[in-house]
Amino acid sequence: MNKISLLGIPHDENSSYMRGAAGAPAPIRREFQSDAYSQWSETGVDLGTAGRIVDHGDIQFDSSCDPWDLIERSVGRALESGDPLICLGGDHAITHPIMRAVRRHHSNLTIVHIDAHADIYHAYQDNLRSHASPFARIMEERLVDRLIQVGIRTVNDHHREQFERFGVEVIEMSRWREDLRLDIKTPIYISLDMDGLDPAFAPGVSHREPGGPSTRQVINLIQSLDQPIVGADIVEYNPKCDVGGITATVAAKLLKEIAGMMVKTRG
Repeated sequence: MNKISLLGIPHDENSSYMRGAAGAPAPIRREFQSDAYSQWSETGVDLGTAGRIVDHGDIQFDSSCDPWDLIERSVGRALESGDPLICLGGDHAITHPIMRAVRRHHSNLTIVHIDAHADIYHAYQDNLRSHASPFARIMEERLVDRLIQVGIRTVNDHHREQFERFGVEVIEMSRWREDLRLDIKTPIYISLDMDGLDPAFAPGVSHREPGGPSTRQVINLIQSLDQPIVGADIVEYNPKCDVGGITATVAAKLLKEIAGMMVKTRG
């Protein structure tokens, strides 16, 4: 049986505007495990089968260790089984140390990054670890061969300079089509920022940016991927900003569909 690993990374110390994303793993798990919903993915995978999901719990942070080192080590341990891993953030800064660990297992790798924001500032508010900067660090360290950013709708001149510098492929939201398909030939890592969705569908984020895709459009894009999905993160859900738990439910749905596609593309 193909298994999926799950790891909570409750860290939001590099959020630039509002803290709260560190509280995300528990409500996402609660919605994912709720009897109110089916445990079957749309792709026909029963995620409720005993042993299908291997939950490694949440990383416990303390002042005795650099959080980046702890995230990298914890992700590395979770990957030792060879099973694909889904990380629940936390803010988007955590993707950088996650990718340090993931890269050791994959010599060829493409990130599909779904977001309202490019998160590729060289530094934001003088913070090189800002949640607005992880993809600058990832590309500087060559932790991925190809970065495809989808749904972006806050591009400025500095972002465009960074796109050119690192060879980033950007599909801004204004260019999203219903039949959007990505031509990828390597294993895939999905980095899904919940503010990538239109806030009408996911209001529980610190940086709401109207004009984004629907939940259905994001699911369709995920389900169109035809290479192995070897890892993923779901980040920037802020329970403090949610409305009636809507965003937790959406995050759990996206977790379910990513996991289902991990099984399907693994064969």
